[in-house]
Amino acid sequence: MLLLGIDIGTSSIKVSVVDANTQQVIISGQYPEQESDIIAKQPGWAEQSPEMWWAHVQQAFNLCKKNATFNPQDITSIGIAYQMHGLVLVDKDQQVLRDSIIWCDSRAVEIGNDAFEKLGHEFCLSHLLNSPGNFTASKLAWVKQQEPAVYARIHKMMLPGDFIAMKLTNEITTSISALSEAILWDFQTNTVSAELMELYGIDAALIPEIKPVFSDHGRVSAEVAALMGLKAGTVVSYKSGDQPNNALSLNVLQPGEVAATAGTSGVIYGVSDQLTYDPQSRVNTFAHVNHTAEAQRLGVLLCINGTGSLNRWTKNLFGAAINYAQMNDEAAKTPVGAAGIRILPFGNGAERMLNNKIVGVHLHDIDLNLHHQGHIFRAVQEGIAYSFRYGLDIMRSNGLHPSVIRAGKANLFLSPLFLEAFVNATGVPVELYQNDGSVGAALGSGIGAGTFSTAAEAFENIKPLQLVTPTNTAAYEPVYQSWLGYLNKQN
Repeated sequence: MLLLGIDIGTSSIKVSVVDANTQQVIISGQYPEQESDIIAKQPGWAEQSPEMWWAHVQQAFNLCKKNATFNPQDITSIGIAYQMHGLVLVDKDQQVLRDSIIWCDSRAVEIGNDAFEKLGHEFCLSHLLNSPGNFTASKLAWVKQQEPAVYARIHKMMLPGDFIAMKLTNEITTSISALSEAILWDFQTNTVSAELMELYGIDAALIPEIKPVFSDHGRVSAEVAALMGLKAGTVVSYKSGDQPNNALSLNVLQPGEVAATAGTSGVIYGVSDQLTYDPQSRVNTFAHVNHTAEAQRLGVLLCINGTGSLNRWTKNLFGAAINYAQMNDEAAKTPVGAAGIRILPFGNGAERMLNNKIVGVHLHDIDLNLHHQGHIFRAVQEGIAYSFRYGLDIMRSNGLHPSVIRAGKANLFLSPLFLEAFVNATGVPVELYQNDGSVGAALGSGIGAGTFSTAAEAFENIKPLQLVTPTNTAAYEPVYQSWLGYLNKQN
């Protein structure tokens, strides 16, 4: 019995085929090899083509079929993880009306801020657990204001994972978790927020059918089955935003458990059983994958927009001749603090933890006679680690105090230097696992389809690879305070 997981990332699409009996990966495929483009028609804008995602899903799955001996007909369920907060719009024929306005797009900041004032801070925080901010609902309001002809043709609005499920099944569904990340869910009434919908003038008919995260979201159509080699009628039984899904993949489901990622963006995600919120909405609270009205499970999310993206930008700046491993080696030859260089890694749109300000990347105190590329490589990774510390301190002020953070051994967590900087800057050990988003989505599909009787059963064979503990906090703390001084001048 096989499970298929699909992870709709910003940079690429990854799929994994997992053996349900062992929870082990049979094969994974990723497409494209080079990172997908983000369309930026204006400063602060960020869009991608949903049809590109769908084409890349097929290409990634074709790589799996080409390079492994498994029968696609043995796949019994499909799970989907996806980049959060994106807006996808389709007409009544399920045709895409415009490119998706994705998570790091900043065009709706003022719309969300205005809604925060008009609805009232107390109402938004107690009912929505967030400011409407720069989230999916505010992006839809932007379309209504700026592209009325497009808005008039909308049949359904979706998150990116809802769109891929639609392409597989021809069915359009969503979940409370998805609507909460769109800032459309009222946790006090357990319904779509009538007040926000009315303020934005959004027709309730645009909201898809709401189903549990772990449930039947449709069956693979005969046409798609023939196209991909799957069995017609295979159930799509799980859909989740990438960060709740990453937490699931690390078996972070209960109050007090915490997960982290450091890919294109950086995230710390902790689980709470309280309807908690940050008074300034610098960190955000959404319904976790296992949330119900009876047993509340909320994901408290810190997001830093530009972590891996800054590391990639730095690599590209220094030319194709250098790779990430070489960057790490060069950085490791330099001392803690990068001989005085400080980098603020905030160049990928409005940062929620900085009150939705667009701060930009700042590089401070280069000495042309002293510093070389290794110092810059180290300053980049340290600057990213310090941004995690800054956000974690906000989470601590709101009652989340992790004793250990679980992370997948991927992206920046592959770098020993980044791991050292992260644990020593935050003072929290990191437990590393091999799982990734596509594997988590596959296991989630097994939970949703009933292949596993409980979530615990789905992860019984998933063991940690490594525990990294703080050993040199005394060296990192003064550097962090210096870095913080530069941030306070910008913020």
